[in-house]
Amino acid sequence: MAPLMKSKQETIFSSKTLTYFLQLAETMNYTQAAQILGITQPALTQQIKKLERTVGAPLFYSVGKKLRLSEAGNTMLAATHDIYEVLNQATDEIQQSTSAESGEINIGLLASVEYSVFEDFAIQYYKENPDVVINFHMLTRKEIWDRLENNRIDLAIMYLPDDSIKNWKPYRAKKITNEDLLFIHTNDKLANRKKIRLKDTLTNVWATYPREYYLDQVIRENYKNAMVDLPKAVARFTTPDQIYQFSAETDAYTALPNSYIVSKGLTGNMHAAQFEPAIKFDLAFVFRKDKDEIPRVGRLLEAFDQYLADKDYITRLTQIHNAKYGVDHTKGAED
Repeated sequence: MAPLMKSKQETIFSSKTLTYFLQLAETMNYTQAAQILGITQPALTQQIKKLERTVGAPLFYSVGKKLRLSEAGNTMLAATHDIYEVLNQATDEIQQSTSAESGEINIGLLASVEYSVFEDFAIQYYKENPDVVINFHMLTRKEIWDRLENNRIDLAIMYLPDDSIKNWKPYRAKKITNEDLLFIHTNDKLANRKKIRLKDTLTNVWATYPREYYLDQVIRENYKNAMVDLPKAVARFTTPDQIYQFSAETDAYTALPNSYIVSKGLTGNMHAAQFEPAIKFDLAFVFRKDKDEIPRVGRLLEAFDQYLADKDYITRLTQIHNAKYGVDHTKGAED
């Protein structure tokens, strides 16, 4: 018997076609999308043209050097998101019937977040729930949202608000704590100041986060809103440890979350102060709606609530620091 020809639906929804389309729709750049996908640009172009022939309309068009989604492309993008949403909901419904005492929980942790409290919680949680496997993934903000979208992580631990995310409808946020961004320096003339104006932080070069990292964008936005020049960055690192070490060795200014300073302490002649005006944001769990209905995920969130109810976030950080270093030499800025 002759094999059946593939239907239009089978052609459109092949394993790779939608992945290629989504990546190009996100980057709007064939070269960049092909690099991310690990294929050649001609191969990507061929797949997109094949999809366009199948649906009978162009999905993209160019304005000068810029790529744009056509009306058909926007329809296809919305449909693709709907497909993934249905699949994610089906996965969640299946998992909601599983046990609270066993299974895996995947947590995406923003790489710039101080992780010691979550590490301590995971140790305690394992002792009480040895059959639940917690997998922590240190991720960039983009990686977190990609994995949330594709249901590859159950929970994200990240900073909010995040204006780069346009579609919050499928997600919920659960606040963990409020964060202060602190100005870190070795300038003796500023040593006794608990608050420092933005314009006074420009007398030296900076070490900071990579461009497009959440905290780099927070810094840029606050300086722009205050109509103050941006700090001159001479080094950029992905983790607070790297930033702090560079600043300590070179006397470069920087900015780090208060939680990091409470957890690690200040060494040598390093000083911390609040910005004026203050730069604040939240640390929060982010997850797809109904994800907390999965027994093991809901139980973990409840256990974390109790963990912080027993001792608040900053107290936990301070105790972890003191246990590690034996003395309390934290010098975080006072409120």
